[in-house]
Amino acid sequence: MSEKITLHSSLLTLHAKSGTVLAFDFGEKRIGVAVGDTVVGIAHPLKTIDAADKRRRFAAIAALVGEWQPSQMVVGLPAHLDGTEHELSRLARKFARDLTARFGLHVEFVDERLTSVAAESSLAASGVAPRKRKSRVDQIAAQEILQDYFDTTLRAARSAACVATESSQ
Repeated sequence: MSEKITLHSSLLTLHAKSGTVLAFDFGEKRIGVAVGDTVVGIAHPLKTIDAADKRRRFAAIAALVGEWQPSQMVVGLPAHLDGTEHELSRLARKFARDLTARFGLHVEFVDERLTSVAAESSLAASGVAPRKRKSRVDQIAAQEILQDYFDTTLRAARSAACVATESSQ
């Protein structure tokens, strides 16, 4: 069963809350984490959780939730280049359901196609040695995911504000 990812900016703004947001680049071995605030709209890489064991992963995430007190979370949804989902998409959706169940926070999905490629390019352009990139690429990919979320929701909010202003004149 192969689904095609379609995300609509109008849907992204329905659940957007102000405050801190944690974003995740989900992988079976590592999870990249980024943090940002909806008011500022700038994402920052935070850390890479390097654990395949679910218990250790969620213990690390619980510590981050305790420290950052997010109002919501974002998970990158992997897909093939044509937009169809694959096995890792299913696992990322399950991960998001687990986040909601454990922490009671709303989770948004962001299309994460090519974020790891962009992260790798960014690290290479910054002069990070190839052997050091592996430990950082996932958190930079999470930063890309979160920045995309901010850019999309802020653009939609600005658009809605412009429409509201124009119709009130």
